[in-house]
Amino acid sequence: MSQSTETTILLAEDDPNLGILLRDFLQIVGYKVLHYTDGIAALAGFTEQVDICVLDVMMPRMDGFTLSSEIRAKNPLVPVIFLTAKSLPEDRVKGFKAGCDDYITKPFSTEELQLRIEAILRRCQRNTKSLPWQVGDLIQIGLYSFDHGNLTLKLGQESATLTRKEADLLLLLARHKNQLLTREFTLKTIWGTDDYFIGRSMDVFITKLRKHLKGDPSIAITNVHGVGFRLEVPE
Repeated sequence: MSQSTETTILLAEDDPNLGILLRDFLQIVGYKVLHYTDGIAALAGFTEQVDICVLDVMMPRMDGFTLSSEIRAKNPLVPVIFLTAKSLPEDRVKGFKAGCDDYITKPFSTEELQLRIEAILRRCQRNTKSLPWQVGDLIQIGLYSFDHGNLTLKLGQESATLTRKEADLLLLLARHKNQLLTREFTLKTIWGTDDYFIGRSMDVFITKLRKHLKGDPSIAITNVHGVGFRLEVPE
């Protein structure tokens, strides 16, 4: 049995047979499962007690990408796994750009889903425990004040809210400011894998962080082609 009795999963899957199969399996291995068959119902059923979301991409009333965005507006920290019948590379990239933590193409085994859920939960716990700053503590990055716990980046009176992945990536860069971070190290630390498609998604997040930091011209995230990135901040 999995040691997951305190873990709540929100499962949104419109296929009745697959949904019931996944719900029953996850309950058997020890999870509490909130199962919904469309995006609107899943959004209404989401609470702060949910530890991880497993969302079908193609659903009636609200698709998985939109549902994920709505859920992340309520809780930017909750991990998301997308389930999809689409296997094209651009679909996977779209999923990771939407901020998912993993992307599983149908058909898949229930054991694979269980292992992916457990890997994400372990990674979230490890990342939280390894942070040297507690919620509320500020990290100074040039003229910016960065609060990783609250996902905020402030410049003077202006404040931007980051996604969880943006905040995790900026934290890693800040912890190694003026040092070269390799792509492999960054991908494995933040995403748990150096998969090619996730690497393309990381480039999108780097671009977003550059936009967030453009208010201080002394800061730069430089790209060392084929190797990695460096957050350059005046000492």
